[in-house]
Amino acid sequence: MAATEVSAKTQEAICSNVDQIQDEMISFLQDLVRVPTVNPPGDLYREGAELIGDQLKKFGYEINYITADGMKEHTQAHPRVNVFGRMKGTASRPSLHFNGHFDVVPVGYGWTRDPFAAAIEDGKIYGRGVSDQKAGIAASIFAIEAVKRAGLKLRGTVEQSGSVDEESGGFAGVAYLAKQGWLGKDKNDYVIITEPTDTNHIYLGHRGVYWFKVTTHGRIAHGSMPHLGVSAIDHLTDFLHGVTHELKPKLATRKTEVPVQPPKSRYASINVNAVFGGQPEEGTQTPCVADRSGAIFDRRFLSEESFDQVRGEISEMLEKYRSANPEFKYTLEDLMVVHPVQTDRSCDLVQTLSGCIQQVAGTEAVFAASPGTYDQKHVVRIANVAQCVAYGPGLLAQAHLPDEYCRIDDIVTSAKVMALTAVQLLGVE
Repeated sequence: MAATEVSAKTQEAICSNVDQIQDEMISFLQDLVRVPTVNPPGDLYREGAELIGDQLKKFGYEINYITADGMKEHTQAHPRVNVFGRMKGTASRPSLHFNGHFDVVPVGYGWTRDPFAAAIEDGKIYGRGVSDQKAGIAASIFAIEAVKRAGLKLRGTVEQSGSVDEESGGFAGVAYLAKQGWLGKDKNDYVIITEPTDTNHIYLGHRGVYWFKVTTHGRIAHGSMPHLGVSAIDHLTDFLHGVTHELKPKLATRKTEVPVQPPKSRYASINVNAVFGGQPEEGTQTPCVADRSGAIFDRRFLSEESFDQVRGEISEMLEKYRSANPEFKYTLEDLMVVHPVQTDRSCDLVQTLSGCIQQVAGTEAVFAASPGTYDQKHVVRIANVAQCVAYGPGLLAQAHLPDEYCRIDDIVTSAKVMALTAVQLLGVE
């Protein structure tokens, strides 16, 4: 499907309407930031979904709230509630879907302002999750509203979803929507995920990720006679030393040809997410040799690496330690596997979006890949929608930092790009 040509006068009218509704858009974003939808544990998801849903309903969308029934993450205390809006055009296809996740990571230390006040200062709006990625949700919703206020009706169908749990894998969010048939190649032609991409970057895909847990098993004994026991912590220490001094240097030599940003993320990597073992830090200690210890790892792999190779490398390291020490006992558990994805930069979605970036921002689009994964993995691999990218306001480098912010000018710019892209892909009456 080729993009529809739109007159300069129509494009100017759309951009002018984005400017006119800027205050409404930022006010909505402030309201959304003020709902602390923190993950974990998944606080106030229903309230966040309903805030988005109310705005979509006001703008003429058919609304559905979709709870992730049957998922372990979905509990009475922390229900996983997604919101899905559809605005039918004069034709059901083509269909453009905008998705944004409204869960945010914990606040963390180092903030100098209230993380949920959504304060505006020097043209920036501050708050946890404003850049990653509530600003993107506001931009896509008000982009389509600007098209309507310009007196235009989209020929194709536009959808908007606010989803949960992206920060922990998206399994009760976009993955659930795809598995339940809300997203799919039989319904959607294009998907834009409104992650922060610095307004002029288009993220075509992302690296792979392998989260795994290694648990070492020892034998408990009195701490005054450790020779009678086997320390699981000692064994874990050996493995951690190997990861740091053997595996990391190897990974630092493996570089992808994919344009991952920032450039240092073009190399394979591994990070220790957590370490556990022995007795709890708090409370009364007793003299015991630790009989269980472990760590959780985050291995980012390249499109040039196969998953079998990635996992096999870990298994080989563990087996090496077991061969050297018969008392070295371990279990290796796969926690999450995400394969790399990459959208063809010559497809209609990418070419149309890049042209609109050039038109609005006056700069050529930068094609990149994300250092981390996001929900494109589920759109491509479960929903089977090939034309999917990430584009939205906010600096990627601001994600998860203290004093997270998003420039208001960038939100406006992205909304204009999204509006023009929707008009060209879907056509107007």
